[in-house]
Amino acid sequence: MKLTGNTILITGGGSGIGRGLAEAFHHRGNKVIITGRRLALLEETVRANPGISYLTLDVTDSAAISQFTVQLLDQYPDVNVLVNNAGIMEPENLLASEVDLNVAENTIATNLLGPIRLSAALLPHLQSKENPAIINVTSGLAFLPLAMTPTYCATKAAIHSYTQSLRYQLRETPVQVIEIAPPYVQTELMGAQQASDPMAMPLHDFISETLELLEENPAIIEVLVDRVKPLRFAEANGGYNEFFIQFNRLIEAAH
Repeated sequence: MKLTGNTILITGGGSGIGRGLAEAFHHRGNKVIITGRRLALLEETVRANPGISYLTLDVTDSAAISQFTVQLLDQYPDVNVLVNNAGIMEPENLLASEVDLNVAENTIATNLLGPIRLSAALLPHLQSKENPAIINVTSGLAFLPLAMTPTYCATKAAIHSYTQSLRYQLRETPVQVIEIAPPYVQTELMGAQQASDPMAMPLHDFISETLELLEENPAIIEVLVDRVKPLRFAEANGGYNEFFIQFNRLIEAAH
């Protein structure tokens, strides 16, 4: 991926990893447009970073994605990079007398259907641009799930798989398909406590290492900072079942 001179759309760009990527790409001379559902966060990010633009979008709304695509390409016809980052993560108690399926359905709509729909909407346009790319943000939990957030982990595993298929189908096109799989990072994905949790990787460090990896290898297909590799390669390294139990017990104890 070329790291300068792009016009980049980032979903969920008002906070966390999305904002971190938006600021990093902006500082490298790219035009950045961020989207999200929470207007206040978008406005705050833009105020702090003059030159970044925003458009509101609810990625769970298929009709809104169609309308958004028309608006986006009318205002920013040079868009050549899509970063599918928007996501939600909530715990689920599958032993409850009444399981709240709204959590699962909202998570699937946001984390899985959102990227699929937006990628499909923008693919015809992206194929006509120079140096186009689709970047899907998954998670280390796609490879070793956190049992307390089963649907979140399942959607990230699904997007990992979808990204591989998308990359293969686009192999004869100019569109580069990249996966970024973060570890546990200091964001507010699961609340304010996570943003200061010493067990989580500082957001600045994660963004810096991610951009270094993209810069070192323009043809990279999977961006893995060192902190995520134990999860990513848990099965390949052997002892997966023991690691899975140890990992989940450690998280349960911390909560």
